[in-house]
Parts: sequence; structure tokens; C-alpha cells
Amino acid sequence: MYSFLNDYSEGAHDRIIDALVRTNHEVTVGYGMDEYSDMAKKRIIDEIGVDADVHFLLGGTQANLCVISYLLKPYEAVIACDTGHINVHEAGSIEATGHKVLPVNNKDGKLTVNDIREVMSLHHNEHMVKPKMVYISNSTEIGSVYTKDELEEIYRYTKENDLYFFIDGARLANAIMAEGSNLTLHDVAVNSDVFYIGGTKNGLLFGEAVIFKDKKLSDSFRYTMKQRGAILAKGRILGVQFNELFKDGLYYEMAKHANSLAMKIQDTLIELNVPLVVKSTTNQIFPVFSHEIIEKMKEKYLFEEWSTIDDKHTAIRFVTSWDTKEEVVDYLINDLKELFK
Repeated sequence: MYSFLNDYSEGAHDRIIDALVRTNHEVTVGYGMDEYSDMAKKRIIDEIGVDADVHFLLGGTQANLCVISYLLKPYEAVIACDTGHINVHEAGSIEATGHKVLPVNNKDGKLTVNDIREVMSLHHNEHMVKPKMVYISNSTEIGSVYTKDELEEIYRYTKENDLYFFIDGARLANAIMAEGSNLTLHDVAVNSDVFYIGGTKNGLLFGEAVIFKDKKLSDSFRYTMKQRGAILAKGRILGVQFNELFKDGLYYEMAKHANSLAMKIQDTLIELNVPLVVKSTTNQIFPVFSHEIIEKMKEKYLFEEWSTIDDKHTAIRFVTSWDTKEEVVDYLINDLKELFK
């Protein structure tokens, strides 16, 4: 069986494993206060070009619930796409912290200023929750990418309306390395209040780097981290990984590899006139297959059945990773050509 199920099934890039093995017997202080975590934070600050506050957490759901529960008062809510990770894929973790997610119907998985404005207009007094944060993912849950201009527009609106702007960066590397993207980590840093750099889905064993642009905003964040079980005793395991990730462009190299192979699959699907839920520029592809085709594909491939289109068709998801082999993609392409000839 060949897997296109997700981008975190493999362990970690060899350089990450080598760095962990190389430092395995060193004795360091705990809880992320070690020298490797300090070096990793400095590398990230240098890369984003902003003197920000950096914290290492284990995973995306943990990062989302920690940031949102930390920044919002009990009666405040977060605006997100209806397809947003915090709305559909986190078992109500945000609601479990006491905060409501206000979902918005979206186009191509993205929020617009008009979407945010409409939610704001519907929540105008103390009988309703108070919208206080805008949450987006970049790249989105369906593989689309916010441009620099779109981020600037949303950030401008949030500042004019006293809202926090939080960017889920679980697949941020894929957004930056997407075809036609002019986005940089600096652009993300200056056009958000808080964002994170995902490692779990880009070649690390696990780990996300949460970044607050304003250090005053995060002065008590470690209290929330501790209360939510997000401070790792062996914190240097995160520091070592992120320190290696930001050496010699590895962060970008792995995302570029995943994206390029996904584009190879998508180009083939387009040539075969297979419908797509959205034309992606990242490492997630969403073709619409008949149920008959899906059953045949299951004989050799692992993938996710994403959403029902009608009684005969379902959208599926192919995901490529930093470790996907080109020959496996070629096998898939050849099989697709056979099935759709």
C-alpha cells in the first residue's frame, strides 16, 4: 500500500534524527530553558526579522487552544472559516476552554474582510458573545493560500476593530513555497498578532513554534502553557529540532518537495479532466472521484475520503509530504491514467 493519507505519517527528516541522536546524552536544564531552545528561538527571530517572543509546543491543537484561551476573556469568541481546523477537527477543544467559535461560510477555504465584518455586525451587545479574534490557517484546510495582500487587508481590519489576528501555521511552509507565492515569514510576522510555524507536518517528529510579535502580549503565556500541559519537561527535544530546521533552508526545502509532487499529481488530474474541489498550489489535492474509482484506488493507496458530492461521487484528499518518493507519485499517476483512459 502507498500512503497519501497525510504529511505526518513518517518519522522525521534524517537531519532532525541525527541532531537528536548527536545531543542525546547531553545534560541540559528542562522545560524549554535549555541552550538549544535558546538557539532555535534566535534562528527563528533572525528568519522572521522581528524581535518576537517564541514558545515551543507539541502540536497544532495544543497551540490553538493555548493561544485562544490565553488571549480571550470568558465572554469573547473567535471568528473562523466553517472549514477551519478549530471548528471541525479539534473535538471542540476551543469550546472546552469556554470560548465560542463563530464559523463563516467560505470561498476556497478563506476568510475575507467582508466575512469578518458581517459577523461583527451580528454581535453588537452583551446578550451575545463578543468577537475578539480572527483565526485563519495558511495554507488552509483545503490547500489554498492567503496572499500577502490578503493578510495585510485582514490585519488592517483587525487593528481598526480591536481584534486579535491569529494565524495557524501548521502548513505555513507549504503556503510560503506555493507556486506563485510571494509570501515570507517576515510578511506573516508583521501582519499578525500571533502565529505559529508548524514542524509536525514539515519534517519534525513533532512541534510547533508559537510566535507573539508583541512580547507584552505574551508576558504570561507560559502560565497557560503549564496549566494546559504544554510545557515539555524534556523541552530541549523541541529546541534541538527547531534549531536544525532553520539551518541551511531545510524548512523551505522540505515544503518545496511536498508541494512539487502534489502539483505533479494535480497536473495529471487536470489533464484527465477530473474535477477538483479547489485548484491547490500546496501539498493537498482534492479530486472528485466516483465511488467505483475510489474502491479501485483503495486496493493500492491510502487516502482520506473528504466530503460527499452526490450519491455517486465523493471528494478525496491526496497529501504529499517531505518524505514522499517521486517513484510512488509516478505509480499513482500511471494508475490514474489507466482508470480514467
